[in-house]
Parts: sequence; structure tokens; C-alpha cells
Amino acid sequence: MSLGFLTLKQICDNERFLGKSHFMWFKNLVIYRFNEPFTHSAEGLADHLQADSFRPCGGHDLSSFGWTAPLGEHSEQLVHACNGFLMVCVKKQEKVIPSSVINELLQEKVADIEAQEARKLGNKERSRIKDELIFELLPKAFRFSRKTFAYIDPKGGWLVVDAGSSKKAEEVVSLLRKSLGSLPVSPLASQCQPSVQLTDWLTQHKAPHELLIEDECELRSEDEEASIIRCKRHDLSLPEIKNHLDKGKQVIKLALTWADRLSFVVDEQLLIKRLKFLDLIQEQRDNIDSTNFAEQFDAEFAIMSAELSQFIPRLTDLFNAEGNP
Repeated sequence: MSLGFLTLKQICDNERFLGKSHFMWFKNLVIYRFNEPFTHSAEGLADHLQADSFRPCGGHDLSSFGWTAPLGEHSEQLVHACNGFLMVCVKKQEKVIPSSVINELLQEKVADIEAQEARKLGNKERSRIKDELIFELLPKAFRFSRKTFAYIDPKGGWLVVDAGSSKKAEEVVSLLRKSLGSLPVSPLASQCQPSVQLTDWLTQHKAPHELLIEDECELRSEDEEASIIRCKRHDLSLPEIKNHLDKGKQVIKLALTWADRLSFVVDEQLLIKRLKFLDLIQEQRDNIDSTNFAEQFDAEFAIMSAELSQFIPRLTDLFNAEGNP
């Protein structure tokens, strides 16, 4: 069994995340394209998700994973529909026992047994005792939860997950596939290598007209060592960057701004990270006139999904991308 240690900062971040009373704007985009039209209504989708709805960890469960209402305590609906877009949310609850606690109790237990039986315990016996200790401690273990949001754009044919990695996004996709029985989606992939495109833009320091190259990149050499250079808050037009590119390094991450509306970092897998909605979008949010949480959530979701419905097709055009079967 593998049990992690949760830092105080992580605990506080989780509390802030779960306690916020407004819409959670996506910070990352893992994009999937539907290979077939998505035909489920909001009500039909919610019915399918019900069987896999979230349930808190039981006494000896290490973790629990299931669908929860996107609006949290403000609603019991597992699907939030707005302007044709369908938002869903996965909640994962895990138990954490600090490894230091386990190791201390294990050492005490092993020392007692070895003293009583006048012999050294083998690795298998130690492992068995450790598992028994974990089993005893699980009902008292600290629990923390994390939510992952995603939305479906049936008209555009996209599934978009707010996850920092493909692995985390696949957890959501796998659960959705289980709930629906099938899910004909493919991760976004380019017909050419995105790193080649990014390298070309940075080498010329010129991107398509609606894109602005910012002050962050990651370069990787193509030799066996695959050395990596990371630049942050750095003028990427300086000669030193060009020298690395001239020596054959490829751009595998690049910070960009799109149409003065979105800023983000795109990587060689076309994953979008550290997404920020800029002033033009924030002004729309500030002008929302809502009287309750649900109205505010609905309005902000509408703004975000409408913006991304324009951005994602342009992203696929720029990188000649499509679903990767």
C-alpha cells in the first residue's frame, strides 16, 4: 500500500478549493474530440452517472471516486447544462496516514516481537505487520477531497477536462466511459509534431497574428542525454535562446497569449496549462448581475464555454490537430 504525506499548504489549498463560493474557471485543458455525435440530453446523462455517484470512503477504504454535483452543496444535479454545454464533476476522496507514523509504529512493533521471540524478523513479516497497522489506522485516517471538472460540447464535438496531466484526465474519461457504457473520444493530437511548430515560431520570434509569444519556454535537446533548458520571466528574443535553438534544441513548452483574451502554456502534447482568462473576459464576469450562486455559476460557465468554443477550433487549426485514435 502506498500512503502519501499531505503538507499543511496542500491541506489549506484543498480547503480553499472546496470552500470557494463561485465558479471554478478552468486552469488546464486536456481536450478530446468525439468520434461520433454525442446525443445524450442533460437528463439522460445524469441518469447514467447516478450509478457511479460519489460516496465517502468507508472505514477501511483507501479512496473513493465518483460523480458529484458541479454546483456542490447548492445542487444535487450531476449535470449542469447551459447553452448546450454539459458540465460534470468528479470527486476523489483519499485517506492519508503520514509515513512517519507508520514507520514509528512499525519499528516499535517489530522491536517488541524480536525481543519476545529472540529473533530477527524477515522482510515478509515486516511487510505483513505494516499492512496490519495500516488496516488498523485507516478508520481514523485524515480524509481529503479533490474535484475535477469537465464539460461536453455536443455541438462542437469536444470533451474538455480541467486536469494538469493526461493521466488525471484519463481518470475522468474512464469513469465517464464506465457510466455510459462507451465513450467514442480521442485525445487531441497533431498531424505534425507540435514541438516543430513551436520551435519554428520561437526561432523566427513570430507566431500567427493572433498569438503573442510571452516570456516562458522549455527547450529539449534531441541527443541521447535529452538535456532541458527552462526559461521563465525571460526575454525569449535574446541571442542566448537563439543559440540553443541553432544547436538543435526543440521547444517543448511555450507561453502564449491568444487574441488578448487568453494566456496559457502549450506543450508538445497540446496540453494547455496555467490558462488565464484576461481582462476582456474578466470584464464580462464583472458585469454579471446575479442574485444567487446558481445564477452566478451559470453565467460564468456560459462565458467560459463560449470563449473556449472559439479557442479550441483555432488551436486545432494552428497545429493541424484532430482526435488521435
